[in-house]
Amino acid sequence: MTTDTKPDTATANPLLTDWTAPFGLPPFGEIEPWHWEPAFETALASARRDIDAIAENPEAPDFDNTIAAMERAGQDLSRVAMVFFNLAGSHTSEELRRIERDMAPKLARHSSQTLLNQSLYARVATLWEARGQLGLNAEAARVLERYHLMFTRAGAALDEAGRTRMAEITQELAVLGTRFSQNVLSDEADYKLVLEGEEDLAGLPPFLRQAAAEAAGERGHPGKHVITLSRSLIEPFLQFSTRRDLRETAFKAWTTRGENGGETDNREVIARILALRQERAELLGFDDFASYKLDDTMAGTPDAVRELLETVWTPAVEQARREAAALQEIAAEGGDNIVIEPWDWRFYAEKLRSRDHALDEAELKPYFPLENIIQAAFETANRLFGLTFREVDGVTLYHPDVRAFEVLDGTGGHVGLFLGDYFNRSTKRSGAWMSAFRRQEKLSGDIRPIIVNVMNFAKAPKGEPALLTFDDARTLFHEFGHALHGLLSDVTYPMISGTSVSRDFVELPSQLYEHWLEEPEILSRFAVHVETGEAMPKELMERVLAARNFNQGFETVEYLASALFDLDVHARTDAAKTDVGTLESETLTRIGMPREIVMRHRPTQFAHVFSGDGYSSGYYSYMWSEVMDADAFTAFEETGDIFNAELARRLREAIYSAGGRQDPKDAYIAFRGALPDAGPLLKKRGFL
Repeated sequence: MTTDTKPDTATANPLLTDWTAPFGLPPFGEIEPWHWEPAFETALASARRDIDAIAENPEAPDFDNTIAAMERAGQDLSRVAMVFFNLAGSHTSEELRRIERDMAPKLARHSSQTLLNQSLYARVATLWEARGQLGLNAEAARVLERYHLMFTRAGAALDEAGRTRMAEITQELAVLGTRFSQNVLSDEADYKLVLEGEEDLAGLPPFLRQAAAEAAGERGHPGKHVITLSRSLIEPFLQFSTRRDLRETAFKAWTTRGENGGETDNREVIARILALRQERAELLGFDDFASYKLDDTMAGTPDAVRELLETVWTPAVEQARREAAALQEIAAEGGDNIVIEPWDWRFYAEKLRSRDHALDEAELKPYFPLENIIQAAFETANRLFGLTFREVDGVTLYHPDVRAFEVLDGTGGHVGLFLGDYFNRSTKRSGAWMSAFRRQEKLSGDIRPIIVNVMNFAKAPKGEPALLTFDDARTLFHEFGHALHGLLSDVTYPMISGTSVSRDFVELPSQLYEHWLEEPEILSRFAVHVETGEAMPKELMERVLAARNFNQGFETVEYLASALFDLDVHARTDAAKTDVGTLESETLTRIGMPREIVMRHRPTQFAHVFSGDGYSSGYYSYMWSEVMDADAFTAFEETGDIFNAELARRLREAIYSAGGRQDPKDAYIAFRGALPDAGPLLKKRGFL
């Protein structure tokens, strides 16, 4: 971004002009912090005029002048907001964080003014009542259904007092969600474990030393080594450091984000969020927030979710206890007279993996250079869907590390633009995700998507290739599966574009895509040693694949504990009256959580659930989707061809390109012929 003097007028605001960059990219190189607020103000005013014109239209409501008109409304606001919130997550600053806090209630107010507008709701309700006589095609009928449901779930059918209170709740929740995520980001950005000398580096392999040296330079400690709270640094540090005291220090910093007192403490934020969510649910006639949230999902009810989670919990915790005993044994064999603690698990698990599977992360990483795994993901998309990816140079993006690829179909036609933002930095929140700078739709013309994958891999020293762990490679494939869901979208209406599907269906395209990474057809071609250029030896590949379910008890238990906590607190009517630490302890005691394992996301850093409503009561979705992805990949295996052309065609048409144009159950049946059960999942995780 430039650093020119602030202009005196808003006429120079690049966010409010036509975007003429290649592929319709936002004008990243021209955007300054002071452009955002006037852009939002102008776009909000324009969107309000659009909505008011629809609501006050004297003509009788029809699909085009009401539903399609709402789909066309507020386009300036949509594009400004998409760019802003992408940058707020991937390349933020103090100024952007301030603007995000200021804009949260204003955007929530605009949403409430739209969804609680009685004239507008009356038009939608009239169309819904007459839906059988409108002659709509299946896609338009689905969009009408989603609009009617969106209005009613927002409280449009409540009395005036109820609507007023719903608007207040929506605005306060928006503020709290922003505060929660910024608190976590602040704790992550501020923390650094400085490793002063060789004693502090004990046990760390060269790849981790290099990454820690790179992090030290970025954090103002050149010549030293720094461990941050990025997973790509903290997890390998916990795997390899022989300094148990430093492992404990780092682990506690990682797991206590958001609960260290002061301005970034999230405990009171969580209590208030839970209180407001429960109040919202009761206003809409639900007993609890979980029942409200799950009413619009594949699962449907908290009981259905709990049944799945607890079906998997029993064999998972039994396996985790066996794993804990094995770790205790290997510690004793090495002369370590300790009781395994959570900060010890990864360290001794690495020793156990090395002993039982002859695998060493330092041996494996050279076979997983980032560039190769990117190309492996592209090759898989080519063989399944006929896509090719051409890197685009000379375009201005929001950070020098970001790369752009034009996506082409089998005839060379433009599909969309894919952005890859792979490396950790202090201006980026932790984790990995897919998002969009522009979504596919046809209502306003043939609008092609601009999709971004954001990762937090450790950056290698300048001039050296970045190396991934096998888990990192799996994460890249996972997020690229989401990216394909956005890129291949082929619908008319923005409402149902791309990943705009049920929360417990949205993980299916991403988790399914992970399977291809583990197939020898892909590994043998792309798992190539970064220095020698030699393919991974067959014997090593066999060991890698044989170890797929290693530590699976641990991984399943840490995930399920988080999912069950999420369900528990949102299924309670009194959760807000209890300290969140107590709520956490009650869940873990009830399910019999092994002492040596903590939740994958402890409450005060559980951004999936408390940074917004996206995954609230919905963290189970990964496992719900995994039931489907295990079954879906089995379909390919049953044909004897993991790239079976007919299955790939059905997969694309029914799932990857279909967006939300049909009920997710119907979408899955269109691909597979029937809904699955949990059997393939239990087999995949090694529990059968």
